[in-house]
Parts: sequence; structure tokens; C-alpha cells
Amino acid sequence: MSVRMRHTKAHTANRRSHHGLVEPRLSLCSNCGGSHMRHKVCENCGQYRGRIVIDVAAKLAKKEKKAKVTASVKDGAASGGKKTATAKETTSTQKEKK
Repeated sequence: MSVRMRHTKAHTANRRSHHGLVEPRLSLCSNCGGSHMRHKVCENCGQYRGRIVIDVAAKLAKKEKKAKVTASVKDGAASGGKKTATAKETTSTQKEKK
């Protein structure tokens, strides 16, 4: 099947002239001075229109705790998953051998 109508470069460019990307509109936070998108909560301080919406300190503490847990899991997996014996366990196993 052949193409009936051919679109010229000008017509294609005219149609695509509205496809351009627009930069997001940023505003400055009245509390901390950080930039945030309009009508959105400031991610630096957690405020929106003068009210605290997100407890940023609690969110940061939760994130650090999760990072610590995943790091300890990775360290355990890196050591081959072998459990290291404590001093009590080694003395009890030595007594059993005697």
C-alpha cells in the first residue's frame, strides 16, 4: 500500500511546535528559603503555607535507621552469612569436647 498524502517538513514542524518542554515553576520557601514547586510542600522544612505538614526530623531519623539496618544486613551477607561465636559459646563447646 502506498502513502497517499505526504507531510512536508514545515507541516510536521508546525504540528510539533507545541510539544516543547516547559521548566517547572519554582517558588522560594518563606521559612527556610529553599526552592520548591508551587502548591507543593517544601521538602527542606516540611511546611506549606506557613503550616508544618511533614515532620522532616522524624522522616530523616527513619531513613537513617533503615540505612543502618540494610548496611548491617549487607555486612552479614558479605561475611558469608556465618555466625561468629561469642566467648560463652566457645567455652561451652570446649567443655563438651572434654
